[in-house]
Amino acid sequence: MMYVSRQMDIRIKELFKRGLVKGTVILIGGNEACSVGMAMPFRPGKDPVALLHRNLAAHLVLGCSPKSVVCQYLANAQSPSHGKEGNVHFGDAPSRRFPMLSHLGGMLAVDVGAVWSARRAGEDVFGLTVIGDGGSSTGQFHESLNMASVYKVPVVFIVENNGYAFSTPVKDQYSCERLSDRAAGYGIRGRTVNGLDAFEVYDAVSESLELMAGEPRPVLIECMTVRLEGHAVYDNAEYVPDEVKAANLKKDPMIFARAAIMEHCGIDDAALSLIEAKLLAELDGAIRESMDVPRPSPSSTSMEVFAPVKYPKIKPYSAKNVWNTRAVNTALDHILADNGDAFVCGQDVGKYGSAFKTCKGLIDKYGGERIVDTPICEAATVGFCLGASQSGSRPIMEFQFADFSTEAVSQLGMNAGTWFFRAGQPAPLLFRLPNGGGITLGAFHSGEFEGLWSRFPGLKLFYPATPQEVYEALMAGFYDPNPCVVFEHKLLYGGKGDIDFDGDLGKVCRPRKYTEGGDVTIVATGAMVEQAVLAVNNNEKKYSAEVWNPFILNPLSFGPVLDSVRRTGRLLVVQESGSVAGLGGHFISLAVRECFGELKCAPALVAAPDTPVPFAKELETAFLPDAAAIGRAMEKMIGDI
Repeated sequence: MMYVSRQMDIRIKELFKRGLVKGTVILIGGNEACSVGMAMPFRPGKDPVALLHRNLAAHLVLGCSPKSVVCQYLANAQSPSHGKEGNVHFGDAPSRRFPMLSHLGGMLAVDVGAVWSARRAGEDVFGLTVIGDGGSSTGQFHESLNMASVYKVPVVFIVENNGYAFSTPVKDQYSCERLSDRAAGYGIRGRTVNGLDAFEVYDAVSESLELMAGEPRPVLIECMTVRLEGHAVYDNAEYVPDEVKAANLKKDPMIFARAAIMEHCGIDDAALSLIEAKLLAELDGAIRESMDVPRPSPSSTSMEVFAPVKYPKIKPYSAKNVWNTRAVNTALDHILADNGDAFVCGQDVGKYGSAFKTCKGLIDKYGGERIVDTPICEAATVGFCLGASQSGSRPIMEFQFADFSTEAVSQLGMNAGTWFFRAGQPAPLLFRLPNGGGITLGAFHSGEFEGLWSRFPGLKLFYPATPQEVYEALMAGFYDPNPCVVFEHKLLYGGKGDIDFDGDLGKVCRPRKYTEGGDVTIVATGAMVEQAVLAVNNNEKKYSAEVWNPFILNPLSFGPVLDSVRRTGRLLVVQESGSVAGLGGHFISLAVRECFGELKCAPALVAAPDTPVPFAKELETAFLPDAAAIGRAMEKMIGDI
C-alpha cells in the first residue's frame, strides 16, 4: 500500500505537469507509513473514518481502488464525486469513509458523531479521524476532543506532525513539547510515536483499540513524520532549510519499510523488486483505464443540492389556543415519541428545558441519551450531528440563540449544506434557531440571520409565524432528508393560536396568506407578519391588502405571492433585518423580474436600520419596524396612483 500510494503520487504529479490534473495536488511523500499503519486496524464499511488530504494510502487500505483515486484527480465521469469536488475531497459516505472539508478541524466532530450514533444503536464500532500539526491549532480540534471525551466516544485522533503547516513551522504553531501532551487536558490518553514506521503506528492504534474495547474513550496519537517535498505540487518548499530537506530525505519511510519487509518476510531485494514491478504494472493499467474515461457531461451530471423528499403520512394533531412555545414542545414530543432514532441536543436543553423552555420536560420523558446537553461548541455540535445523521440517527439541534449559529458557518453552511451535492448521501438534520429582537437582549442575542443562511445551497429554511406554522415547520423539517433550519422568532413565542394539522406533510411547504385585499401585496417574515396584519386591520383609510409569509425561504415557493402582486400591482416587503441583511431585496427582485408589466408603482421595502440591534428598550423600539411604519408605507404606495 505504501509503494502504490508513493507511485500514484509520482504519476499524479506528472499528469499535473501535463495539464491533465488540476487543482491543489497535495504531495504525500513521507506520510505513507503513518497512513497505512493507522488505517489497517479499522474495518472498511463499518468503522467511521474521516481522512485528510495526505491520506491517499489510507483510502487504498480502506477499500478505495487506485483507478477511482486517479479518476478523482482527473475529475472525469467516473470520479467518486462525479467531477463536482476537488481532487482530495473524496470518500464513500455510505461506507462511512467521509469526504473531507478543507476547513481544517471540520471533520473531527463528524467522526465523533458518527461513532456515538452507531454505538447508541448497538454497533460495536470505533472511529479514526486525522488532523495535521497546523490543524491542531483550530478551535474545532479542541471542541471535538472535548466532546469525544465528555461523551466517552472511542475515536482515535491522529495528529500527523510533519513539522510544517504549509510553510509555517511548528515553532509558530504550539509551545508544548509534544502535541500528544494536550490529551491530558481532556482527561484522555495520549502518546507520540514514530510516524515513519508503519508497524509502530499500527501497534499504537491496535493497542488503543484494545483499551477502548474495555473502556470506551478517545485516544490522541501524535505521529512524527516528514514531508519530503513541498505542501503541494506548485510549492518548492524554499522556506525549508537545505539541511532539513537533506535530513528528511534520509528518513524516507519507504527505505525503512522495504528493509522491514525483507527482514520479517525473509525475502531479498530482487524478490521485493519483482513484487513492486507487478504492483506498478497494475497501477499503470489503472491509470490507462482512467485516462480513457470520458469527461463529465453537464447534461447528465446531477447538480441537485437537495436529496429527494418522500414525506411519510404522520398522525394528525389539533389543539386550541396554543402558545408558540408549546407548539415547539409538542412537535418535539411527537417526533421523539414516534422516532426512536431521533434525539435533541444543544446547550441547556436538558433539565433546564432550554433558554426559552421549549424543551421543558422532555428529558424527564426521554432521558439523557435522547435529550443531550452539549458543551459550548456550536461548530463541533453541528459536525457531531452531521456525523450522527450518517450512522442512523435523526438529530435535532437547538442553537441557544440564532446569533450563535454564526460560530458554525463552515459546518452548517459548507459541510452539512453541501453534503448531498458532493457525497450523494442525504443528511437528515433539523436545526432550531430562536431569533429576532423585541425583548431587549441587545446586539448579540437579537439577530435574525435568515439572509445569511439563505446564501448556502443545500439548506432548507423555514420561518413560521403562528403555532400551526411552527408545528408544521418542525414536522416537515424533521421528516425531510436534507438539513433544515427553522427560525423561531422569540417575540412570537408568546403568541397564541389554534393548530389543526391533518398529517399531510406534502402540503406544508407553501406561502401563507393571512388577509384578503386588492390594493397592495405585503410580504412579511417573522414578527413582521403580526405587525403587517395589524397595519392592515387598523387601516383607517380602508385600504385592503393581502399579507403573505413566504414560510419556506429556501427553496423559495414564491409563485402564489407573485400571482398576488399581479392582481394588486403593488408590492410592499417588510422585514426586521436591515435592508442589506434580509431577503426583502431578493423578494423585490423576483417581483420586478416576473411582474414588471403589471406593477403600478415601484416596490417598497420597510426594514430596520443597517445597524446592530440596540439594547435599551427605547432604542430597540425605534429600531424595529412596526404597524405604523407599515401603514405609512402602504398609504404612500397607494397614494402614488
